[in-house]
Amino acid sequence: MTTPSAAPSADAVLIAGPTASGKSAAALALAERLGGIVINADSMQIYRELTVVTARPSAEEMARAPHRLYGHISVREPYSVGRYQSDAAAALAETRAAGRLPVFVGGTGLYFAALTEGLANIPPVPREIRDAVRVRREQLGPEAFFAELAVRDPEAGRRLRASDTQRVLRAMEVVEATGRPLSYWQSHAGEPVLAGLKLARFVLSPPRARLHAQINARFEAMLDSGAMAEAEALAGLDPALPAAKILGLRPLQALAGGEMSREEALAAAQAATRQYAKRQLTWFRHRMTHWTWLEPGNSGNILPEILSHLL
Repeated sequence: MTTPSAAPSADAVLIAGPTASGKSAAALALAERLGGIVINADSMQIYRELTVVTARPSAEEMARAPHRLYGHISVREPYSVGRYQSDAAAALAETRAAGRLPVFVGGTGLYFAALTEGLANIPPVPREIRDAVRVRREQLGPEAFFAELAVRDPEAGRRLRASDTQRVLRAMEVVEATGRPLSYWQSHAGEPVLAGLKLARFVLSPPRARLHAQINARFEAMLDSGAMAEAEALAGLDPALPAAKILGLRPLQALAGGEMSREEALAAAQAATRQYAKRQLTWFRHRMTHWTWLEPGNSGNILPEILSHLL
């Protein structure tokens, strides 16, 4: 690790970007250069059982600089933004206590909101209410259940769709447990994780054609590196769990089960990933207008530009 001639001008660095934009490589290079610790801000890379499918940093990459909040949760555990906020606060405290620079990196907008804007302090929902809500959805069906939610929480009815299983369940759980709609709690945000710190915030946004090419190439490489075996091992995963929405999981399971050819599964997974990247960028453009937007060059080495803003 080389030491820069000047200390960074920020207490923490945040690097956001769509999937396959090169953000993890940028964060690792920055942590190596400045003696930092990389802290995950991506909801796909928290899962222990999915290394290849989620493009989690490899063991070799993790050996180059400390990494936190990668692979620390089982796919069979429900994991919320609120829990991420607590985990991120603990990782931040550890990093600052060690005198290291925290480098948060990922593609999950709500995780960055927890870091920089704070989250609603929603009371915990008892397990029996969560279970009862899920049973009711199964009994009514997705459309009728969603119509019921729209009556009890009109804001959620306007904002969500019946197919947004996890968010619809969460909204109904909250109104059932607290008697107030989710929008009420969201308007009473608590203190953000990074409150009081000087932040350097970056969004990596490659040109669309290059991003799509990187997405396509990366998923092909995943198929050759064990992604199908990871997906096959999760057959029968509860579809209501957040991990069941992992990009490419369903096409890979269909491939493993002989329901899709390799070409069909690859095309489906690539298309879903491109659509997801588009949604990520839309979120970033709406919520991160004040961040520094960077366009990685053909070499993919964005570190000099990031350092120029930091040192």
